[in-house]
Amino acid sequence: MSVGTVRIGTLEVPRDGEVIVIAEAGVNHDGDPDLAHRLVDVAADAGADAVKFQTFDPDRLVSAAADATPYQRARGAATDQRSLLASLTLPESVWAELRDHATQRGTLFLSTPFDLGSAELLVGLGVPGLKVSSGELTNTPFLRELAALGVPLLVSTGMGSASEVADAVEACAAAPGTVLFHCVSAYPAPLEQCNLRAIPEMVRAHGLPVGWSDHTTGVTSALGAVALGASVLEKHVTTDRTRSGPDHAASLEPDALAAYVAQCRALAGALGDGTKRRVPAEEENAHLVRRSWHATRRLAAGTVLGREDLVLLRPEGGAAPAEVLVGRTVRTAVQAGAPVRPDDLEVDA
Repeated sequence: MSVGTVRIGTLEVPRDGEVIVIAEAGVNHDGDPDLAHRLVDVAADAGADAVKFQTFDPDRLVSAAADATPYQRARGAATDQRSLLASLTLPESVWAELRDHATQRGTLFLSTPFDLGSAELLVGLGVPGLKVSSGELTNTPFLRELAALGVPLLVSTGMGSASEVADAVEACAAAPGTVLFHCVSAYPAPLEQCNLRAIPEMVRAHGLPVGWSDHTTGVTSALGAVALGASVLEKHVTTDRTRSGPDHAASLEPDALAAYVAQCRALAGALGDGTKRRVPAEEENAHLVRRSWHATRRLAAGTVLGREDLVLLRPEGGAAPAEVLVGRTVRTAVQAGAPVRPDDLEVDA
């Protein structure tokens, strides 16, 4: 099924023959602006198309009573979400600095807002699209507010059902474009639970570009996602997977991110358009390894060919194997072992 193109700044989604890679810095800056800037450089050095952060006001996101998730507690983070998120916020002035840094490095700056004020801040900074986290999939009032801001939405669908995704797509209808992301909201996500075949099904169901928000530990799921039609990948990045923040362990370090980008782009380029045909790289081999009809003995002009006069041998050059030559008359003599060409034979009456 063909899908419409969504333009996000300098990026077109989908991009023919390529896959777009978003390096998810998220909150892996641990509240440190200098580390946030380092993550911009890591994304740019790896060749990622965009670097993405998360922008939020903890007081507008979680109640004071919200427990930290099991994976957050396992990473040595706080026991409640409010104090954890407070430790992961950045000063408001830093967002413009990160935008400018990303622009200077030639990578697109994106962020995920978790409240309307943060979304308006980002749009005011000229962010060309807003990412929506999986946790907001069913928050259709918020999705409608984001859609009204006039920029495309990139909507993750982790933990969602098909009907919840459909409701979210409807809520985003006013946005100038929507990209969906299949996602498994576990950190890390078990490979056997990735259900990557949801990607082409979501494309079919909604006629929208679909990406893969990859929380697995390697490149395997990303390669499968690209093969199944994912037009965008999102992957967490860190400077050090042993850091204690909530997302570091499910992230890639700089060298691994660069390899991830390279391998996924190579696979995207290998997919082609699906039309079976001979490709240029095969031309030099094709005539040498395909067979054609050859003479088993010298064939004088006037010979009526029998089966014993012919053999199928490499290379091409004689009549094709599908041609029936038995019973045809030789017009010009053919030497033993030479190809028997159509021009060597009389034209059938």
